[in-house]
Amino acid sequence: MSAEQTLILIKPDGVARGLTGTILSRVEAKGYKLVDLKLVNATREILEAHYAEHVGKPFYEPLVEFMLSGPVAAAVFEGERVIEGFRSLAGTTEPTTAAPGTIRGDFGRDWGLKVQQNLVHGSDSPESAEKEISIWFS
Repeated sequence: MSAEQTLILIKPDGVARGLTGTILSRVEAKGYKLVDLKLVNATREILEAHYAEHVGKPFYEPLVEFMLSGPVAAAVFEGERVIEGFRSLAGTTEPTTAAPGTIRGDFGRDWGLKVQQNLVHGSDSPESAEKEISIWFS
């Protein structure tokens, strides 16, 4: 049985604020293994595939525009229960209420923009991880 893998994206706000190394080191400090890493200027095609389930929702276009606004650090990590572990480490989607000690709780806040800039994305299931890794690391 192979170790579980997850896709972790450090979104343009995290990259622009110089938090890439800090975020990656937190994931590594938790004991997960970095398998692949690259800095990507996402294309609309990548983002349309990644966010396909959100097409038509009010936040979809602002989210795509935000993700196009700068480079994204895409990483694949693996380890026992890495999906659940990273989502706990990331904190809740809303950075204002994310618990201290989490990535979003320690580094995120509401900037009053059209879309929540919350630093990171992590796959939510093994199926999503497989799909997302294939999109970002084709």
